Amino acid sequence: MSDAALWTALADPHRRAIVTLLLERPRPVGEIADACGLSQPSASKHLKVLREAGLVRVSQEAQRRVHALDPAPIAALDAWLEPYRRLWNRSLDALGRRLDETPADTRPPQRRTEPPCPPTSPAPT
Repeated sequence: MSDAALWTALADPHRRAIVTLLLERPRPVGEIADACGLSQPSASKHLKVLREAGLVRVSQEAQRRVHALDPAPIAALDAWLEPYRRLWNRSLDALGRRLDETPADTRPPQRRTEPPCPPTSPAPT
């Protein structure tokens, strides 16, 4: 499994939907196709890309092939994202501290949600 294959596999919204679906439990291709609104051949093609990226494993249960999520590549992605998560958290914490330090009277006014004037009635004719 290469990082490029993993990112390419997850770039497609149908494949992300399949991964999300497989979080619940392993499923046969027909069930995946129905749940995702795909034809069975299309679902099979997406599953092949996910298998080649290492995200999905296949097992044989009687006459059907059941697809299951392999958590190892997701854990690798999570580890890769960790430094960025720390960066985002530090930035958001700094923003929160800055907002807490800013006096309320110097903050920009909030937008009004109602119209500034009530609508006028048409003049009688």
